[in-house]
Amino acid sequence: MGTQLMLAGLANGDCGEAWNLSHPERVLKIQRSYVEAGTDCLISNTFGGSRLMLKRHGHVDQLRELNQAGARIAREAFGDRQGFVLGDLGPLGAILQPYGDLPAEEAQAAYEEQARALVEAGADAIIIETQTSLEEIGVAIDAAKAAGAPCIIASLAYDLSADKSFYVTMMGVMPERAAEFAEERGAHVIALNCGTGMDMNGAAMVAKQYRDACSLPVMVQPNAGLPVLENMKAVYKQLPVDMAKHVPDALTAGANIIGSCCGSTPEHTRAIQGVVKEFNRK
Repeated sequence: MGTQLMLAGLANGDCGEAWNLSHPERVLKIQRSYVEAGTDCLISNTFGGSRLMLKRHGHVDQLRELNQAGARIAREAFGDRQGFVLGDLGPLGAILQPYGDLPAEEAQAAYEEQARALVEAGADAIIIETQTSLEEIGVAIDAAKAAGAPCIIASLAYDLSADKSFYVTMMGVMPERAAEFAEERGAHVIALNCGTGMDMNGAAMVAKQYRDACSLPVMVQPNAGLPVLENMKAVYKQLPVDMAKHVPDALTAGANIIGSCCGSTPEHTRAIQGVVKEFNRK
């Protein structure tokens, strides 16, 4: 099997927060901590950077500035090291017609505007993440292509079924269908991130389904175990060493790029990186 890459970054940063501009050093410090942990890829802090999301926070006029700052900070975090910046497009926070009220044309325009800003700032790829419907991820892929993205990553969020036997998105999309769709639509990488019950074991299960359904490279970003509720907050308690134990399963199942999502820290990245290094030596 070919060399695997490590992935890390502020996958769930909210670009609607004013501190992204007023305190960029905070974002840079966090991104650098992942670089120091050994990551090869950083996700820009632009999860909520679309026109639709920024409007809710009163920052829509800063859309281009916010997104380009996110890409530049991620690039700066690598310093003299080689690394890949993934420009992050998160969900638009609305359901597309005919199931919801958002016209597909408006959704595509919003994604294209954000993707173009990230590409112009030097992002090596566009990652369309935490997606649950084929309708939205389809228009986002089209938008990223129109914006000139050199690489497009289609990442879906899956929930574990009640009987714990399979994974499916909130909108009923199965992994096999998502993989087929992403390849047909023109994405370059099929991925997963987040989701209820999506741990490293689950990532291995879905990675195999992806591998069997399409020829695209596979990327996985599972959560740091299953959350528990403490003081009305979801807390992830899986230790880095415990998460890393199951990394070989995900790699053997076909994952080419591997990282982590909710609840993870630079220490989780460091532990995963150690396993990936050993795997690449084989």
